[in-house]
Amino acid sequence: MLGRVISSSRRLLVPALLTVAFAAVGCSSSVPVAAPSPEGASARQCRALHEELPRTVDGLERGTADPVSNFTAVWGDPAVRLRCGVDKPAVLTPGSEHYNPGADAAEVNGVEWLFEKQGDEGYRFTTVLRKTYVEVSVPEKYAPEVDVLTDLAAAVKKTVPAGV
Repeated sequence: MLGRVISSSRRLLVPALLTVAFAAVGCSSSVPVAAPSPEGASARQCRALHEELPRTVDGLERGTADPVSNFTAVWGDPAVRLRCGVDKPAVLTPGSEHYNPGADAAEVNGVEWLFEKQGDEGYRFTTVLRKTYVEVSVPEKYAPEVDVLTDLAAAVKKTVPAGV
């Protein structure tokens, strides 16, 4: 009798476990990130950067950006978002209503970053003095937000040449 009970339980347990497993896979979510559309050398540099990006930044695991693109990457929840091949930031563009020639920038492990406070949502960092602009948005939850840049610097230096 016990053998029949165990056998019956297994028949019920296996479909239940499969349902849970498929539900867990279905629950893995991607993070919406607007993918830039760089061309030419910038596109090549961004693809190379994508290959060099670390699996973790500031202890946060890499996730999946939506849409999947060689020009974006995400880590953590809420997500740290990287976009490669973005336009020159407005604060650096003469004639823009947001132009600020004294905008704040800092060097982190050999890479210069413009940093802009995004209200109470954290900071947006954008590379400067590089051939291609790379933007990293870091939620306030990860303060000090600049810490993620230390894990990204080596990949940026290796793949995005200095210069303007």
